[in-house]
Amino acid sequence: MRINCPICGDRDRREFYYLGAADYLNRPAEGDLDGIHKYLHIRENPAGVTKDLWHHESGCSSWLVVERNATTHEIHSVTLASEVAK
Repeated sequence: MRINCPICGDRDRREFYYLGAADYLNRPAEGDLDGIHKYLHIRENPAGVTKDLWHHESGCSSWLVVERNATTHEIHSVTLASEVAK
């Protein structure tokens, strides 16, 4: 699988570290214990299109949101996480 980093260009996925679903960008409010529990422990594992966080650790060190098909590994889009979190 190859990821097209917005800064470095087309790279092999071995240059990246996979964190998990992009929902990690949507933190619950402080004191929302149920929200914190779901944020930390309850995750879906869908087949099909997902948005995930990847860190370009062997490159520019950017955090990326990669929209891809988890079944076929086809990548639909790659965006800097800093742009998505705005």
